[in-house]
Amino acid sequence: MDASRQNTGDSTSTQSEAWSEAVGEFLHHLDVERRLSPRTLTSYRQSISRFASVSAPPILEHVDVRHVRDHVLHLRQLQLSPVSIAQNLSAIRSFLNFQVRHGRIKHNPANPVKAPKAPRKLPNVLDVDAATRLVSESEHGPMALRNRALLELIYSSGLRLAEVVALDIGNLDLRSGQATVLGKGNKTRLVPIGTHAREALKQWLDSRDGCLPQDPVFTGRTNNRIARRTVQDIVKKAGTKTLANDGVHPHLLRHCFASHLLESSSDLRAVQELLGHESLDTTQIYTHVDFQQLAKVYDRTHPRAHRKDSKAK
Repeated sequence: MDASRQNTGDSTSTQSEAWSEAVGEFLHHLDVERRLSPRTLTSYRQSISRFASVSAPPILEHVDVRHVRDHVLHLRQLQLSPVSIAQNLSAIRSFLNFQVRHGRIKHNPANPVKAPKAPRKLPNVLDVDAATRLVSESEHGPMALRNRALLELIYSSGLRLAEVVALDIGNLDLRSGQATVLGKGNKTRLVPIGTHAREALKQWLDSRDGCLPQDPVFTGRTNNRIARRTVQDIVKKAGTKTLANDGVHPHLLRHCFASHLLESSSDLRAVQELLGHESLDTTQIYTHVDFQQLAKVYDRTHPRAHRKDSKAK
């Protein structure tokens, strides 16, 4: 760790003020211009502030690759997971990119630094029959039409939880079968709406009086925008009732959307666009899911798939 971190007295105060101002300006940019969520802003603030107080030099312009590497080592000593370290490093890299754009530093010293690799967890998915039963299960009660439309839309269009909650009626074009979705980083994309989802949405919207384009597609019992927790509860209860599975959640339906598309089309680029992934690497995890399905077929059907173990002679 940099020896300058051992200084005491005025240097600590100066560092705190200098970094605090720079961090505040960056967070304001993320809030106003990129319109990131409060939760994401808090994560950025914590990551950058920890770097500033633990590993960075007192003067922002003096930060270099050694300080960033020292910080990654510090995070590993704290026994943070590889995913958490990668998130911290990403926040620091974004902050320093902002400083480069404003001419405070010449280059980003975090660019050459890599986070430890995390084991890639394959997403669990339902098979097509189970997913179909889940979203088409008939319900009774005042919210039955809403719940059916919600389930059908998430599976049909692969929406994130935040995206389905934020969806307004004006974002839907049921005639052409598409929706305009506001995704991560305030980026919009067009997603298709399948026939079953379109019909379920039409029934739900027709049951409501005086809907306006700026009204939310999904509402709670008080007619306000539906809460994230409510969406999670709807999906979980549907999974418990229909599949006897209490581990079903909205993102699982998004996984099913991606995996089932790849099983039938193998068009990774198209699935990337539909999911709103910036990097193809993020989408490629579903190719592993697809391969697992292919491997099962191979094991069931190939005459030489099940080989008997033979002892070495």
